[in-house]
Amino acid sequence: MADPNFSFLLLLPLALLLLLYFIVRPRPTTIPIKNRHVFITGGSSGIGLALAHLAASEGAKVSILALPFDKLEEAKKYIQLSTGIDVAVFAADVRDYDAISKAVEAAGPIDVLVVNQGVFVGGELEKQGLDEVRFMVDVNLMGSFNVIKAALPGMKNRKDRGPGSIALMSSVAGQAGIYGYTAYSASKFGLRGLAEALQQEVIIDDIHVSLIFPSATDTPGHIKETKTRPQLINTIMETYGTMKAEAVAKKALDGIKSASFIVPCNFVGLLLSIATAGLSPQRSFIMAFVEVAVAGIIRIIALGFQWNWYTYIHKWHGQNKGPKVLAA
Repeated sequence: MADPNFSFLLLLPLALLLLLYFIVRPRPTTIPIKNRHVFITGGSSGIGLALAHLAASEGAKVSILALPFDKLEEAKKYIQLSTGIDVAVFAADVRDYDAISKAVEAAGPIDVLVVNQGVFVGGELEKQGLDEVRFMVDVNLMGSFNVIKAALPGMKNRKDRGPGSIALMSSVAGQAGIYGYTAYSASKFGLRGLAEALQQEVIIDDIHVSLIFPSATDTPGHIKETKTRPQLINTIMETYGTMKAEAVAKKALDGIKSASFIVPCNFVGLLLSIATAGLSPQRSFIMAFVEVAVAGIIRIIALGFQWNWYTYIHKWHGQNKGPKVLAA
């Protein structure tokens, strides 16, 4: 005779899986890429260029928007030579709504919008100028509003073109605050609220939002980043390593094609995604089960990370004779 306690333990996860199967929203779908128009901001270098190249190689019609124009031309030639596919290029500043609107109109109906632009100026808030703070917020957050607002009417008016996608490029610094990233983290955390609310607004138009969380990536921007951020965080981040832009682009495009709302790019990003799931949409009932089942364990791991970071911060300031820091 079967042990009733064992039967109960077996039935409990099965019952949870069944419940999650019925309640997860939005429902699963897929976003085709071949023969679709993919419009990418910040597409002249780094992750944006890798995404443009990958989408073109999968048969998409690709448009990229960035500054300056000469970098766009270099990107266009690179993609053309490596894939044989011509891409459209648009030189515009994401902070200029009128310029973005003209570029979007000239590009034509967009099926997949990738809001990828981003800037970083490292530094402790006390030592950072408000002009630097505004620069990051204006490009990373307000620039995203400008691009989406300009593209949304055309995306909503698509007829018989299948499901659409709006993907926003956040950062692991948009999942967890990081020393020396105060303004940058704020601008990237803002994208989450934008994405969660926007998904509710556009779901009836068959438009699906993805929020991508790359970790440190080997790009021209990352090289500049390591030169401006505090030495303390450089030392901490060295232990995590960097990803190649092509690897991030592959993870990002796979997430877009599966219409995943949260798209982590490595194992640490996956842990952070589970730890910060909250009220985020979840299409996969299997992933929802993982989030529910391991939430407590992930919280303990997260507290361990926090212990390590705060211990290191106190130790670093002590060794470098920084300002007196009270024990946390």
